[in-house]
Amino acid sequence: MASLFTNPAIIPVSQLTSTNPTRFLLYYNGTTATKAPSIRSTKSSTPFTTIFCSATRRPEYIPNRIPDPHYVRVFDTTLRDGEQSPGASMTSKEKLDVARQLAKLGVDIIEAGFPAASKDDLEAVRMIAKEVGNEVDENGYVPVICGLARCNKKDIDASWEAVKHAKRPRIHTFIATSEIHMKHKLKKTKEEVIETARSMVSYARSLGCNDVEFSPEDAGRSDREFLYQILGEVIKAGATTLNIPDTVGYNMPNEFGQLIADIKANTKGIENVIISTHCQNDLGLSTANTLAGACAGARQVEVTVNGIGERAGNAALEEVVMALKCRGDQVLGGLYTGINTKQIIMSSKMVEEFSGLHVQPHKAIVGENAFAHESGIHQDTGSNDDSDFFVKRPGFSGRHALRSRLLELGYDIDSKDLDDLFWRFKAVAEKKKNITDDDVMALVSDVVFQPQVVWKLGDVQVTCGTLGLPMATVRLIDANGEEHIACANGTGPIDSAYKAVLLIVKVDVTLLEYSMNAVTEGIDALATTRVLIRGENNHISTRSSGQSGEILHRTFSGTGAGVDIVVSSVRAFVNALNKMLGFNNQAGAKSNTRNSRVSP
Repeated sequence: MASLFTNPAIIPVSQLTSTNPTRFLLYYNGTTATKAPSIRSTKSSTPFTTIFCSATRRPEYIPNRIPDPHYVRVFDTTLRDGEQSPGASMTSKEKLDVARQLAKLGVDIIEAGFPAASKDDLEAVRMIAKEVGNEVDENGYVPVICGLARCNKKDIDASWEAVKHAKRPRIHTFIATSEIHMKHKLKKTKEEVIETARSMVSYARSLGCNDVEFSPEDAGRSDREFLYQILGEVIKAGATTLNIPDTVGYNMPNEFGQLIADIKANTKGIENVIISTHCQNDLGLSTANTLAGACAGARQVEVTVNGIGERAGNAALEEVVMALKCRGDQVLGGLYTGINTKQIIMSSKMVEEFSGLHVQPHKAIVGENAFAHESGIHQDTGSNDDSDFFVKRPGFSGRHALRSRLLELGYDIDSKDLDDLFWRFKAVAEKKKNITDDDVMALVSDVVFQPQVVWKLGDVQVTCGTLGLPMATVRLIDANGEEHIACANGTGPIDSAYKAVLLIVKVDVTLLEYSMNAVTEGIDALATTRVLIRGENNHISTRSSGQSGEILHRTFSGTGAGVDIVVSSVRAFVNALNKMLGFNNQAGAKSNTRNSRVSP
């Protein structure tokens, strides 16, 4: 981190000293049982699933002040900025499930969506506010539920209508402040932009919302003096958090840290608000910029799970949080968060499956190769025991033992899903001698992180090869429990099976992507399949930033896992269809044709 502070004017808080206890990473060393079936750890096991950390008390929530100057609030925008990623789409139920998981993770603020985009988006945010926003735990924690709004009354009214049902509601409003945006997008003068920002923050407060966040869009390229002026005005109007976005991912860490330091030093009334950061990853610097901002005085970080978001994405929650947890005491001035790191893996997998955005194998913290050492310095340990770098776990069998192993891997799964998962686990165990952690994680994705069931796969049978025409017979079960059977010919077993499925479901779709991977080595490896489809009605949506818009065609992803690659492929296809059909069936789905997307 030394390179972040080449400018001596940026001084990390507390002069890099802290009285907080040091945090450690602990590795569990066990022995692998020889009984079959057994579960053994593999090279993709991550030691971050077994982090031990001294307990930290979350400070009392006050909108414009944090009692502990070392505490950093985590503002998660996975459901708003993250869901704007090309190809990402979540149903209302999936958004609610993600919000519940974010609460388990312990994020301070959940930006649940952009309510003015459509009636469906408003209803999704309202549902999250009513349910997740009122679930107070034994320590008094409940996440703030936030809705995004442009600086106009219509957007702010919609946002308040959605979030006002939460115990701690927040409105997040923004307007562009860079010269290029004001001139070409807003077509407003500086004076007009200041007046709009001031009046709309004041209007949000007048509705009864005592927690209002303001963002000067494209702050990283805005004139400094103008920034100080507009931020001072919105503070006087009642803003409680000032978010400073690097909207186009343009800044270097030392630049962004200096920007936060300058705002802190030159903005009138800044001592009465929280400074936040929102860094895009266009140059791969979002995490570094976020940490630089925090060290320069920001006490809220805006992040997404897996770093998803428009273009190159956002600062990744897991990267920022783990950097603070691992190095917070030593080099980051004692900064810390209230995140339950044991929930990071569960959160990552859920977002990956629901959004359809695959995490690359070498992704920091949550990628499957993040701790796989195939060669080089980490391989040459002078010992044949891989416990120096990998976590080994004892083998086990039984439902209770499966749940215990899932908890160790970071998955807290309730009884209904656990029952379904256990039966799938037993079915795979009958075909495989050893079941690895990766197999278990693949089964979790296939059983737990799936859309609401419209159609369920019963059976599939195919004939193929060089001696005859490929044919598939598929049996699907609808939501009422009725069975439907169809047969179809195709160019191969997968094509035949997909055509048979479509004969039953009676929808027209285009298969955009198809991929398959072996979860582990060996000829009996579990296969995971991922597909991406687009309905022929195109599911048109609009993603806009401010006044301009871009027409997009919504796509839907699905995953499946199985020892049989055909079965795995059909599961993935049916799951993608379920997501598309569930999206169609949502209340107010028609209004998604008017969906607007924005990015501060």
